[in-house]
Amino acid sequence: MRPSYPPILQSGAQHEQCDNLCSLTFSTLSLQATFLHYSVLCLESPHSKMDEKLRTDPPSYVQEVGSNLPIKPQAREPYDANVSFEEYHFYANKTRAEQLTLEAPRWNVLQLFAKKDQLDAQDNLPVTTLTEADFRNPEKRLQITDEEWTNASRAFRSASAGACFFLITTDILGPYGSGYTMGTLGWGPGIAFYTVFGFMAGYSGYLVYRVFLGVDSHEFPAKNYGDLAFRTVGRYGRHITNICQGLGLLLITGQVTIQYGENISQMSKFKLCYAVCPVIFACAGFFVSQIRTLRAYGWIANLAVWLNIFVILMTMGVMANSPPNYAISTLGSAGSAVNSATITPDKAGNYPPVIHYNNIPPDGLIGSLNGMLSGVLAYAGVQLFVEFLAEMRRPRDFVKAMWGAQFFIYSVYLIYGCVVYYLQGQYSFNPSYQGVSAYGWQTAGNMITLLSALIAGGLYGNIGIKVVYNNIFLDIFKAPPLTTRVGKIMYATLCPIWWIIAFVIAGAIPDYMGFVSVISASMLLNLTYSLPPLFALSFDIQKNGMRQGEGFDPSTGRVIRGESIVQRYVRGFLAGGIFQIGINIWHMIYFLASLSMCGLGMYAAVTGMVDAFTKDQLTSFTCVSPLNLNA
Repeated sequence: MRPSYPPILQSGAQHEQCDNLCSLTFSTLSLQATFLHYSVLCLESPHSKMDEKLRTDPPSYVQEVGSNLPIKPQAREPYDANVSFEEYHFYANKTRAEQLTLEAPRWNVLQLFAKKDQLDAQDNLPVTTLTEADFRNPEKRLQITDEEWTNASRAFRSASAGACFFLITTDILGPYGSGYTMGTLGWGPGIAFYTVFGFMAGYSGYLVYRVFLGVDSHEFPAKNYGDLAFRTVGRYGRHITNICQGLGLLLITGQVTIQYGENISQMSKFKLCYAVCPVIFACAGFFVSQIRTLRAYGWIANLAVWLNIFVILMTMGVMANSPPNYAISTLGSAGSAVNSATITPDKAGNYPPVIHYNNIPPDGLIGSLNGMLSGVLAYAGVQLFVEFLAEMRRPRDFVKAMWGAQFFIYSVYLIYGCVVYYLQGQYSFNPSYQGVSAYGWQTAGNMITLLSALIAGGLYGNIGIKVVYNNIFLDIFKAPPLTTRVGKIMYATLCPIWWIIAFVIAGAIPDYMGFVSVISASMLLNLTYSLPPLFALSFDIQKNGMRQGEGFDPSTGRVIRGESIVQRYVRGFLAGGIFQIGINIWHMIYFLASLSMCGLGMYAAVTGMVDAFTKDQLTSFTCVSPLNLNA
């Protein structure tokens, strides 16, 4: 017979538990508790309190109106520390059961020309009657019924798996640096890199998907990456995640602005002052970022995918029938990263022949690491998956769209990278379409990718601004939600500020490849490979730590737990059998290995950027294009 345990009724200030726990000495814990404490608990869990006393009074979040009643989800403040993991998980299971009965939304090209209300009626989406005043006024929020509250969440979820496939592909697909990466790594390591990192990026996406299904609900919708961190790791985890994601998206927007400022510069044959070129792109990106819903982006993302495929096929055909673009190889080619002697012309102006490496080029470790970081950027995108999931009518369909998109992206990267490297060798340039020597085809590639880049840049701006708004303006300054009229006005105001910062980054750091390496090592590697296993580990420990008879009671709002936080976390880590324990250990190794790669990558990135700025022609806010350093 299972022994009975006295219930512990959890109450407010639950975030203090880990601070108290961390004060225990390692000598007082068992070997297992010490191991688990080091990896997870010191990151602070938001959903319990170090309180071993049996409590007989109702928790602070239970209303005492005639009888003990729980506070409704609509009456809570955003990121209420009193909401336990068990409560999030209870409502998540309830929402997943409901969504199993829903019909998948239809998605076709004709939707491009339909109005939003027509599409909502077509998909039988619930209509919400809530107004701006209902969200802004705390008293009116209390008057919102449970059905009205959940219908407001349902109305927000309209995207299909097909739309998500194109959004993921638009977000991640960027094969134009794959030839460069192959050139810095060689045949064997290059193919192995794209295979392993591609699979692990997909695995990270699967972990995000699984955690999302376990903590998202109509009552407590998870809308961004930071929400997963808050509900699994704690408030400090949420702040760190939001800072990394917001800064990462801003830097990616800056990276896109640098890259396509170079596009414009090359199309003008370097006659236009380079400092002006990023301004042109930023102004265009500002208008695209005015699109607020990801459903609308799903439509135009379809176009971006096919434009990229056309440029891929075009550049491979042209490269097969023309020499490399020797003139721009000084900065941005594989040879410039690993061995500049292989791209230096002789006294007669003749460039060395195309060469290939089977393994990592000798004496080119820093360049190889920077090439690998270019591949990390190519696979980065997991941090946006929560935004896609949050707008899906049936989130369970996401995994099909994600793995389908991931396999398609991997295939394109590997095939395109191998073809470009075979044809151009050490002259493989990033981006590859600028390495085409025929000016007409070069300009065609620049023009078409410029259009698809505006779509991708608008997507980064859209989600980046939402992250900043939800975690600074909404959280600190109590601004209204983005769905309200005032929220929409504030969103439109933030767009130009976002793109101005992107321009400043582009003008100040003209070394495109050096900048890519820095943002990949510092932010994108952690967002894609470090955080998902951490979230999954914390989620599994807390979920498996619950025993029969424990959990959240919706009729009273009470959370029943029968053991201390240390006992529960140790049990959660060791529960589920040998296979689950192995998964937990694997997630810890995955997390720590990603952090180690971050440190090594930062060393290589900073070293490479310092070397690039030793070139006298490369200065900030200059009229000299980085593609015209031989002039």
